[in-house]
Amino acid sequence: MASPSFAAAATSPASSPLTLDPIPLASRPPAAAASAAAPRKRPVLLLDHRPHPASPNPLVSSAAAAAAAGSAPQGRRKKSHSSSSRPRWQTVLSVAAKNAVLLAVLLYLGDLAWRWAHPPTPQPADRAALEGYEARVAEVEASLARSFRMMQLQLETIDRKIDGDVGAARGDLVALLEEKRQTLEGQLARLDARVDELGDALGGLKRMEFLGKDEFEKFWDEVKATLGSESGSEVDLDQVRALAREIAMKEVEKHAADGIGRVDYAVGSAGGKVVRHSDAYDAKRGGFLAAFLGGDKLDPQKMLQPSFGEPGQCFAMQGSSGFVEIKLKTAIIPEAVTLEHVSKDVAYDRSTAPKDCRVSGWYEETPGESRSSDAAKMYALVAFAYDLEKNNVQTFDVSAPDVGVINMVRLDFTSNHGNSLLTCIYRLRVHGHEPISPRSTGSQTWV
Repeated sequence: MASPSFAAAATSPASSPLTLDPIPLASRPPAAAASAAAPRKRPVLLLDHRPHPASPNPLVSSAAAAAAAGSAPQGRRKKSHSSSSRPRWQTVLSVAAKNAVLLAVLLYLGDLAWRWAHPPTPQPADRAALEGYEARVAEVEASLARSFRMMQLQLETIDRKIDGDVGAARGDLVALLEEKRQTLEGQLARLDARVDELGDALGGLKRMEFLGKDEFEKFWDEVKATLGSESGSEVDLDQVRALAREIAMKEVEKHAADGIGRVDYAVGSAGGKVVRHSDAYDAKRGGFLAAFLGGDKLDPQKMLQPSFGEPGQCFAMQGSSGFVEIKLKTAIIPEAVTLEHVSKDVAYDRSTAPKDCRVSGWYEETPGESRSSDAAKMYALVAFAYDLEKNNVQTFDVSAPDVGVINMVRLDFTSNHGNSLLTCIYRLRVHGHEPISPRSTGSQTWV
């Protein structure tokens, strides 16, 4: 901290270096002028370096301030003498120069602000330069357009070339695929033919009904027993031939009787009778069918008589569906039915043959006969399809289990082999056997 004496001196107006002497320089005495012209020395401030208490006494401070005030006139006089050595015009010039510099700075700043607030408008370009620039731009645009057209032409050429190559490749591929397809279809057709041949061969093998090992051994034992040979002795080949000839003759005789060697309980010559049937075909219309079927002399009993393979010896019914009811010669337990049509070797038209058939049977009481347990009970005997590719005489076994005694048979056919006008039945046979155990049906007892 500065001493009180230094503070007083600093605050005294007489010690200020800026105080000018009011006495002009010319009116001063020569000694004073010389002293004024001599280099001015700065006043030296004497600092009080004596220690003072941290908390100065107010009375002491006041005394020091008074002493400093007393010495102030002497310092002011020295200052005034020293400051009177600078001319006034220099001071004015210095102030004017400073003001001029300040004014120039302000003008420069104002000009910058004006230029910043009001940017200069662009000057119009030279017309010749502008036209040259536009010509260059047009030339560049024309060059770009020519390049674009050339590129477009090249792309179109490439596209046409690609399309041609792809079309040729597609045509080659289609031709190759078509060739492969035709080859494959030919192979499949040959394979289908081979499959059909194989199916026919398998069907033929099934129809041959080969004997199994057990059946053959049984047959061989029967042959030995028939020939009277012992089981350990050998059988002569001539004996086998003679036995085979005998069996064949018996079969020929049996089949010569009625063609299939089975008793027909529906045959008309033994008492079988057609009792009901669907509408008969009207042969009075004339034409080939009328002459072929014998005019108006159609008899439903033809279905129960041998036709001897003669075309036209049949009973024709209207349409492709119908029925026939037959009363048998006697009551039997049915075993099979046989449907016959004209042979394909002599037939004029086989489209009138029935196709999908169903046979049923029941027992019908006669007048005066008491009601039996089998009366009014109908049995579905068998359903079958007549096949034109097989033998013209086809037998179908009864497939219904536990069939009782019947004396009536009904044949229903729901379709034929293509003829929509009529359906012809050449012969219908019913096979079976008569009951072997005594039974009573009403008041009638039969064996």
